[in-house]
Amino acid sequence: MSAGRGPSGVARRAIRTTLCACGAFYVCLYGLDQPVAATYALFAVVSMAALSRIPGTGDQRAAVLIRTLPAVWLLLTAGTFLAVRTWTAVAGMLVIGFAIAFVAAAGPRAAGAAPGLQLLYILPCFPPYAPDTLVARLGGATFGLVLLILAEKFVLPEPRGTTYRELAAGAAGTAARFAAELGRAPYTLPAAEVETARKVGESLRPLHVEEAERPAGPGLRDRALAHTGLGARTLLGRLVSLPPPPVGQPPVKTGLELLEAVGRSAAETGALLAGTGRATDEADALRRLREEVREAAAREPQPVTEVRGRRRAALLEVADAAVAFATAAELAVRGRHAPLPAGTDSGRFWYAGRRAPRLWWHRLAAHAGPRSVHFQNAVRISLALAVVRTIAGVESLPHGFWAMLAVLSLTRTTVAQTRATVRQALAGTLLGALLAAGVLALVGGHTTVYAVILPLVMLVAFTVGPVRGVGWAQGMFTLVVSFVFAQLAPVTWRLAGVRLMDVIIGSTIGVVFGLLAWPRGAQSELHRAVAVLLAREAETVERTTAAVVAGRRDPAPDDYALQLALSMAESAYAQRQSEPRAPVAGAPDWQAAMITGHHVLWGSRRLLARAGPDLGPGNGERLSGRADGVAAGMRGAAQWAATIPSADGSHGDGPAAVDAAPDPTAGAADAAQVPEVVAPSEFFAAQTWLDSLTLDVERVLAPCRAPDPADPAAAAAPPDPPASSDSPDPPSLT
Repeated sequence: MSAGRGPSGVARRAIRTTLCACGAFYVCLYGLDQPVAATYALFAVVSMAALSRIPGTGDQRAAVLIRTLPAVWLLLTAGTFLAVRTWTAVAGMLVIGFAIAFVAAAGPRAAGAAPGLQLLYILPCFPPYAPDTLVARLGGATFGLVLLILAEKFVLPEPRGTTYRELAAGAAGTAARFAAELGRAPYTLPAAEVETARKVGESLRPLHVEEAERPAGPGLRDRALAHTGLGARTLLGRLVSLPPPPVGQPPVKTGLELLEAVGRSAAETGALLAGTGRATDEADALRRLREEVREAAAREPQPVTEVRGRRRAALLEVADAAVAFATAAELAVRGRHAPLPAGTDSGRFWYAGRRAPRLWWHRLAAHAGPRSVHFQNAVRISLALAVVRTIAGVESLPHGFWAMLAVLSLTRTTVAQTRATVRQALAGTLLGALLAAGVLALVGGHTTVYAVILPLVMLVAFTVGPVRGVGWAQGMFTLVVSFVFAQLAPVTWRLAGVRLMDVIIGSTIGVVFGLLAWPRGAQSELHRAVAVLLAREAETVERTTAAVVAGRRDPAPDDYALQLALSMAESAYAQRQSEPRAPVAGAPDWQAAMITGHHVLWGSRRLLARAGPDLGPGNGERLSGRADGVAAGMRGAAQWAATIPSADGSHGDGPAAVDAAPDPTAGAADAAQVPEVVAPSEFFAAQTWLDSLTLDVERVLAPCRAPDPADPAAAAAPPDPPASSDSPDPPSLT
């Protein structure tokens, strides 16, 4: 089990939460006689340790809590003063609630802390309006969070798993070994090494990495580390697909030298990532050698033969991938102190040297629209919270923040998921309320009894709830809050009924807004976003090929539309992974579509930066025809992706659209009929790029064209070729 997950991780967290919450509550209430501070101390711990789901080990969570302390103080202050009127509290809930939820676009740590921060704003924005208690509120919350920070660091610490840097360093070692093997006869990799490349690439996929270790934040180092993983997978994929020299002919000396330089650079990059080396000499040497090979190719009499041109273009792509890998790794390790080497594509590493506020703004601004799932989630939760706060203020709902807590803890990104959660929660709350009412009626005002049993009940609640589900969690938490408030003021068994009523109101509003605001969650948005992405890819392929054919050089192309489409598709795909879904036949390969986006983006920039003279009518028509086939395949895949399949896998008009789309491999078949092609080097570089995109389009559509698994012929079909090593859920360009 990973740290923080499974029974052992849940038990550790429950023990820390119980120790800190009860300890802070008892010190403030019985030691200092400060009931307000005691309330805020307990709920600060519960909000950030139980309601929040900050990923990582204790040290990592403690670091997040330290950084959120100023935000906690600001939210408590704002909530205290905005409680002066119902309309000000509602307006604050709309604005502040949206802002807190929207910050989830900044990565899993921010997303994990957001629910707890919401609760810490909700708690003080309810009556009574008491700004004179602000110091007690701030003091109690701070005391509770300081205890939690210390407990996260020192109480039952969890071991840290493998970091993403270590995974990337391992991939670098694999790439260095592959480069050495490709420099020896028979100049190809055996099947076992191809499988190794696939496994290493899979290990670097963010979905296969501990959530706390995923480089998903907007900061420079996170962006660079995500770029490093993508570079490592790209390099492995290029090495695996490197064509061998012609049979019976030794490889060109410069090609072997380039492979040797790639191997040395990869090994050096691995040492840099692992912390065992600091040098970048080999990466600099590879950059110089790559430019020398390019210049030599430009001086070579043109045109050249197809075998020679393809081999050299593939070798230069390997070198480009190794250089990008080394550059990203240096940025990940050294941050803003790592200068970009001369000649580096500044568009690819646009974030280099930029400060954190600007990068945060760049990320959030890119998602500030209704097509972003982060924006949709923030709108859904802020509207639901505002409505509950309005009802609580207008109807004087007792303990109304419990209703808002129900909205926070029970609302999901799909209406079906929310309904299922609410059913379980209401059943659990009803049973918990009945049990709490019985205890309150029997014990009455003997607060000592509640003080004795609260730690035990809280420990069981935070241990059983995450393991047994939301019904158990809500039932046990009903007992917890009942025993807490029984110590703060005289209560009767009716308190349990108030708790049940609040949960019903909050959960009902959550279901309503789940139905009204994007009820399908990320499903519809994923289909739309991937369709837009594939359409943008097709446009970029056509535009880039036309420029190469005409010999138009563009070192800074305007590809922001493709970058934005890629970012939207990635965020929708990431959320879709967290939503329950039944397997549906016929959906495109979402991961392959995003892989293709990065292939298009990087390849287009590389070709446009080095476009040479026009290719002439013959080669120009041949390359344009090839690009038209690839673009048609992408548009066919976009039409398929735009249609949400039914449970039986049918797409309506989708299958006809895909079947009618021109086969992107047609150009390759025509090319195979020509025994010897002579053309400029730029032609073969573009052709190699289009070849890789052809395979990508086939992978996107492979599930749509896949035969029925029950068909015996399907079982006999040959396996698909190894998937590209590029990222299926790669670093966001925004």
